[in-house]
Amino acid sequence: MAEVTLHGVSKVFGRGRSSVTAVEGVDLDVSDGEFVVLLGPSGCGKTTTLRMIAGLETPTGGSISIGGRVVNDVPPKDRDVALVFQSFALYPHMTVAGNLGFGLKMRRTPKAEIADRVAETAAMLEIEDLLDRRPDELSGGQQQRVALGRAIIRRPAVYLFDEPLANLDTPLRVQMRRNIRRMHRELGMTAVYVTHDQQEAMSLADRVAVMRSGRIEQYDRPQTLYEAPANRFVAGFVGSPPMSLIAVDLTRDGNGGSMRCGDERWALSETVCDRLPPDVAGPLVMGLRPEQVRLSSQRDGADRATVAVTIDVIERFGDRCDVHGRLSGGESLIATMAASQFEHLEEGARVWASFDMTDVALFETDKSGRSVMSARVGVGSRVS
Repeated sequence: MAEVTLHGVSKVFGRGRSSVTAVEGVDLDVSDGEFVVLLGPSGCGKTTTLRMIAGLETPTGGSISIGGRVVNDVPPKDRDVALVFQSFALYPHMTVAGNLGFGLKMRRTPKAEIADRVAETAAMLEIEDLLDRRPDELSGGQQQRVALGRAIIRRPAVYLFDEPLANLDTPLRVQMRRNIRRMHRELGMTAVYVTHDQQEAMSLADRVAVMRSGRIEQYDRPQTLYEAPANRFVAGFVGSPPMSLIAVDLTRDGNGGSMRCGDERWALSETVCDRLPPDVAGPLVMGLRPEQVRLSSQRDGADRATVAVTIDVIERFGDRCDVHGRLSGGESLIATMAASQFEHLEEGARVWASFDMTDVALFETDKSGRSVMSARVGVGSRVS
């Protein structure tokens, strides 16, 4: 396997006034044996970045290295990478065994070695009984496993995945996520994986690069992205349900300070003040994860910040409920708790939402939306 390094990589399509910048100044390092996910909404530049690593697109600027070798001008076939597409792209006239072994055949690998590696790969993917079938005789999940197998069998330096599970239904996606994670562990592969599905990213990745408008907003471990987002975009994109973002006003004084939200004002503890730069005050955006919010028909004690909420929608998922409410100022607030706790609540009811101020995130109100609160001990520093 090999490491992958992108330094100042950009991609501009077209020229002059009609040009479009798809990727701008991307720096990315993928260690040998690491599984990295490029995560972001449609049009953020993640697939273009992957295609530049594969050699299917030429960078407008910057450099791409694989295994310490700059590959900007190296053809795709000489980069020692394997690409798994969203579409299965199998040869319809070949059997599963033929599809798996075709790449090795083109490299003039001995027939005996091809047979051994086809059998080994089929066993890993649990498709041994499908080797004599053709693609039109397979289910979607089976076809995707064959497509994965065709990449695995080559044993390349780097595996590239372009939303490979997007065409599968939910149960198959969950199963294939487990298969891919297991293969990564067993093969020790270096992998770059593109998806817009943050659950896929969080469950698969060693590190995640969250992209927006051709740039990387934050590149970190999944848990750090969740607990210490660098800005409002990352906070709102990572997490299901997403983080609630609420307008607040911060006042500093000799005793530490307080925070106002609508008609409510909450004192800031010494712990919270220590995590804030001394010059931060005024309008901010407060972020709360749904599991940090507690709902009750009565106002909570003085040890927690409390605000009135009107319930709009209750989504029940068997073991849990996602309760969507709104504050008096119109901001939305989401709470996630055990379903049994909400049997007596109804949509339209007015309840009290409470939370621990040490759990909140705070962001600037400008376009950057940068985090202004340092992470809690044990989480890691936020990137600004």
